[in-house]
Parts: sequence; structure tokens; C-alpha cells
Amino acid sequence: MMRSMYSGVSGLRTHQTKMDVIGNNIANVNTVGYKKGQMTFQEVFSQTVRGAGAAQGGKGGTNPQQIGLGVDVGSISTNHTEGSSQRTDNPTDVMIDGEGFFVVTDDTNFENRYYTRAGNFTVDGAGNLVTADGYKVLGYRANDNGEITETYGPIVINRSETIAATPTKTIELRGNLNPASDKHTTDTVIKDSLGNSWIVEFEFEKGTEENTWTMSLKGIKSQDGELEITNGELAETAITFGEDGKIITDNLDLKLNIPNQNGATFGEGGSITIFDPNNPDSYKKMTQYANDTDLKPHAIDGNSSGKLTGFAIDPSGIVNGIFSNGENKALGQLMLAKFDNPMGLEKMGSNFFINTRNSGEPQYGVAGTSGFGAAKSGNLEMSNVDLSMEFTEMITTQRGFQANSRIITTSDEMLQELVNLKR
Repeated sequence: MMRSMYSGVSGLRTHQTKMDVIGNNIANVNTVGYKKGQMTFQEVFSQTVRGAGAAQGGKGGTNPQQIGLGVDVGSISTNHTEGSSQRTDNPTDVMIDGEGFFVVTDDTNFENRYYTRAGNFTVDGAGNLVTADGYKVLGYRANDNGEITETYGPIVINRSETIAATPTKTIELRGNLNPASDKHTTDTVIKDSLGNSWIVEFEFEKGTEENTWTMSLKGIKSQDGELEITNGELAETAITFGEDGKIITDNLDLKLNIPNQNGATFGEGGSITIFDPNNPDSYKKMTQYANDTDLKPHAIDGNSSGKLTGFAIDPSGIVNGIFSNGENKALGQLMLAKFDNPMGLEKMGSNFFINTRNSGEPQYGVAGTSGFGAAKSGNLEMSNVDLSMEFTEMITTQRGFQANSRIITTSDEMLQELVNLKR
């Protein structure tokens, strides 16, 4: 039989395989995080009719004469270029803008690990961040203080999560004292260690010396007015201003001391800092100008306890819990993986990959560091399939298949002419 017929058959077979790859790419044109396949052809072995000859006897050398015996699949590889971004505004949708894969598992010991670029996550009934198929998303855990640790496990967003109350440790005085005034009374709200609110009232009285004021504690009471603290201490302090209206007192040191109240503590060791000699800025926000008197103390820190009301994922992959008291606390951080040869990963379906001997071992880290891409919450990575390219490939594949079919029919006609020689 003619060699061209078998070459044509191999051409039909390989072009059909390429059409299968193209069809799968087009079918997944809207699949989140899909990476398209690319197929190449290669020539199979050739039959040598005459070998190459060396120059001899005044004649030059001769080249080999070979007849190719068809085509075969060269490679079917995965193209890992980044797909376009689709904005969803869903906080559990995450895209990796750069290199890296999310790490998910279906194993309680986290030994079965799968890697994916599809960040269309949801939260299950137990608060676990999961894929559409229920695979848990792995990340680095946070301790009770919201600090990310090196231990890893499923990212958990517990709706019953709370954040502890914190006492006020610093009060800052801001504003102006008009030199024409004789007395000014103002207050602020501070927090104790249990999150209770207390109104602290201060009094500023014009001193006998020019440009001096005396600051004193006027009273401390609960915000509802039912309780009063009478044993708070604040040393009367002279505050002196220069002719430019700014404080000229150096090393001004003042603390408000409040003893424990019903199991609650105040400040740090019972002391709330007002003027700190190690921090000159703590008193330089006070002025004495001819403007209106608007001096007011501000509690810099301290808050009541809060319950988790929402969360957001920042570019480093940290899941920040948002609490009812306005505070934020880290709940965990997404773990990412990268490979020396991502094209060596094996597709497992459901947008998952597993590592192979040729992909290299996974290298774990977090978004935005060590070559890992940044995390983009509220966005999804779409398929990297280019329809214009796929349709162009489809046309050339169809024509290639058609041409190879013509080889078979033409070879058949030539064989028919050979058989007809007998007539």
C-alpha cells in the first residue's frame, strides 16, 4: 500500500486531536481561572531511501534521501498566562494578580492539596472559606490578638467572633485657649478594660502669672450619670505659653490615675497618659491665640468589645474581620503556592491542578511577597482563552484535516489506476 495513505491517516488523527483541544478551550471560554491548552505537531520517523555519502574520487558528497511517514502529537501543554479580571464586588471572590495558586484541601490533615487559580469562594455553615465544591481554602492562622502565625489550616470566618474591650491609655489635648478667658471646662469619654464608658471632665483656669494656665481634674462619672469616681488623681499642672502662643514648658509629664472600679482597670497600670516627655507632640497641639477657646481632650485609644459584622481581604491576602465597635482584627491569611514549572502541573478537573515530578515541589508563601502576586478581593480571574485565536486555529485545523483527507482519496485513486492495469 502507498505510504502517503498512512501519512494522511496520521494527519487526520492528529488534526482531530487538535480540534478536541480547541473545542475544549472554546467550551471553557467563560470558566473562572481556566488555563487554555495548546497543541503542537511533530514529524514521526522517516524511511531512509539512500544514506548520505562522503566526497570521493573528485565527486562531491550526497545528501540522504528520506520519505516522511506522517505526523504525530508533539505536545499538549497548558498556557498559564493570566486571564482578564472580572469585577464582582463579592468579598469572597479573590483574584491573584501575578504568580501563584490558591491551596485547597478535602482532607482533615491537609495532606491532599490541590492548587487552583479560581478564586470564586464562599463561606459554609461552619464559617470555612470553601470552593464551589466544598474544598477548604488553606491559610495561615491568626492568634487571639489578630497576629498572623506560621501555623496553617482552613481559613475560618466565625460569625460569633468577638474582639475584647481595650482601655484608654492616652488622652491628647487639642485646640486653643483664648488668653482673655478666665476658665474653660471640657470633657472626653474614656473606656475601661471592660469597655465601660466614663466621662472625664477637666478644668483650665487662668493663672496669676501671664500666659499661664492651671489644669485640674473636675470629675469622673459613668456615661449614664449613675456612677461617679471620686478617687481619681490628676496633679494640678501649670501650663505656660510663649509670646508666639505655643507651649514653652519642657519635659511636661502628666498622667491621670484612676484606681480599679468593680473589676475594671484603667489605662496602663491605672494611669492614662496626657503629657509624655518622651513624645513632645503630646502637648504641642495646644495653643494660646486670640481665637475662640475650643480646647478639647481626645481619647486616642480604647474601645468597647465588638462582634464580627463583616470581613475584607487585603492585597496581602489577610482576611480582616470588621467588628461592631469599629475595630479590625486579622482572622487569617491566604496561603499561596508557586512552582518552578507550572506547565508541569496536571489538571484534575473542577479547576484544580496537582503537582507532578516535572512541576517541582510547591513553594508556599503569601500574596505580594517573594514573587507571589497580590490578592484582589471582589475580582475573579477569567479564562485566558482568546476566541479570535481559537477560531483562527479552528480554520487552519479544519483545512489541514481536509487536505489530509484529500491525500487518502488521491492515494486511493492512484491505487485504483494500478489495479486497473490488469484490464
